[in-house]
Amino acid sequence: MKNKVLDKYKIDIFKLENKLHTFEFEGGNEFFAELEQELVEKGQFKATITLDKSETMIQMKYHIVGNVELTCDRSLELFDFPIDTVEKLILKFGDHNEELSDELYLIDRNTQQLNIAHDLFEFIGLEIPMKKLHPRFLGDVDEDDDFEDEEGILVYSTGGDEDDEPADDEPIDEDSIDPRWAALKNLKK
Repeated sequence: MKNKVLDKYKIDIFKLENKLHTFEFEGGNEFFAELEQELVEKGQFKATITLDKSETMIQMKYHIVGNVELTCDRSLELFDFPIDTVEKLILKFGDHNEELSDELYLIDRNTQQLNIAHDLFEFIGLEIPMKKLHPRFLGDVDEDDDFEDEEGILVYSTGGDEDDEPADDEPIDEDSIDPRWAALKNLKK
């Protein structure tokens, strides 16, 4: 079954000459709906793809600008999150298809077309923050936002406070030692 929405993101690489090429793509809500995922439901973007084809490889540079609709983790309000990213991919010609790393792929030298729809979505998805906050909350965000204004009980100390430790020439009161440490001290003798 042909997918008319995602077919717009195909690049016919077989007929391209070995030189630099530029392609423009746009997408909206129908693009995100067609990918059957839950990360992004609404948004729009414009992508400029610079494709440098040679005998042995294709180097692709993606510049994606747009916005996606996200739900704030704090207030559950919807807001538009801006996207502006530049990513690179290298496709080396070989005898089979294989992902060698995040940025390097081996593709069959007889490949006729590339569909970049999933690459575009992945690059947009990488820009979405783990903690989605409405812009009105961004002024109050602190690095340790989850621990702000909390009081705690000291459970363990490395003995950094000099007033709490007896000096080397002061005798240690044997009654003040925790009985568990005292038992361990007896093992030493």
